[in-house]
Amino acid sequence: MSLYFSPQVDPIIFSIGPVALRWYALMYIIALGLAVLLGSYRAKKPNSSWTPAQVGDIAFYLFLGAVLGGRIGYTLFYDFGNFIDNPASIIGWTGSTIEWSGMSFHGGLIGVVIASFLIAKRYKKTFWEFTDFIAPLVPLGLFFGRLGNFINGELWGRFTDQTWGFFFEFAPTTVDFIYRHPSQLYEAFTEGLLLFIILWIYTAKPRPKGAASGIFLLGYGGFRFIVEFFREPDAHLGYIAGGWLTQGMLLCIPMILIGLIILITAYRRKSS
Repeated sequence: MSLYFSPQVDPIIFSIGPVALRWYALMYIIALGLAVLLGSYRAKKPNSSWTPAQVGDIAFYLFLGAVLGGRIGYTLFYDFGNFIDNPASIIGWTGSTIEWSGMSFHGGLIGVVIASFLIAKRYKKTFWEFTDFIAPLVPLGLFFGRLGNFINGELWGRFTDQTWGFFFEFAPTTVDFIYRHPSQLYEAFTEGLLLFIILWIYTAKPRPKGAASGIFLLGYGGFRFIVEFFREPDAHLGYIAGGWLTQGMLLCIPMILIGLIILITAYRRKSS
């Protein structure tokens, strides 16, 4: 017998006048707070080239890069047709109201990379010094972000007859299938929690420059590629080829290859 889950959770936790706190926003607030705390903890280590005072600034600019990059990436990667018809859709303009929904991790990553170059230059660090420092912290945002997706009942998985299938109120159903994989949780615990544990343990000791960054790209790309087999592709995109290849998979392939190249290069550079 499958679990029955219908996300009847009000997306708004509470509101005071026009100001409302949403569960999805709370997830990112928690992730940002933990990232600052853990980043400050690492910055206090004797071998760290960073200070706790710098961590707060880093978190702010990375968050800005992730949000802007995530929105632009979603528009270009997943909603380009609508963007051509309505360029203002990139800021959520529907013609009468602004409804800013839709974010892409791969776009957010590009935004973070651009922000990383600027921050590294500001603090007179190398790019790899900076990205290796933040690599263990980024999966926290992924973990809590996917929990937010799950609470919202969005980005659901494909149909399943397994006993852990969930029913999502807003997901399409058929006569034979109504239960779906909770792919949001698969992503939360693989590319989020598991990747965080791997990187946190790995970076506890000095490593070759670029190695932690390479492991992040390789780990995220690999985990996301696998979970895509259980995640329902965007309705307006469907499968790209073969009845199984998705846009998410295509975007993960270069991440895996680049991550592997960076990791191999980092260790070869160390041994030379």
